[in-house]
Amino acid sequence: MVILFVILIILACVVLGFVVLVQNPKGGGLAGNIGGISNQFMGVKQTTDVLEKGTWIFATVIALLCIFSAVFIPSTSVKNKGLINEVGNSVPTQQAPTQPAAQPVTPGTTK
Repeated sequence: MVILFVILIILACVVLGFVVLVQNPKGGGLAGNIGGISNQFMGVKQTTDVLEKGTWIFATVIALLCIFSAVFIPSTSVKNKGLINEVGNSVPTQQAPTQPAAQPVTPGTTK
């Protein structure tokens, strides 16, 4: 489910980026005169309003998808926490060096 949210977020980001790049900060962009057509492009008047609404809509969609995706991210369970603690506690500690065991002395041998 998380993968679905990631894909939707990426698609919404790409569309938002396209919508933002189409706009011109000085009021040109698609709202400018295109081939002598003034403020009408593909039957839509006031294209700047449409692009601005699209920007807000896709920004809201991205924010909501990010918030709702947090619900579907699996949390660590008690079993996993126990395993993590077990692994953390099983780190070997440095032991004091031990002296070699005394070898038994058999009669007739000298050291």
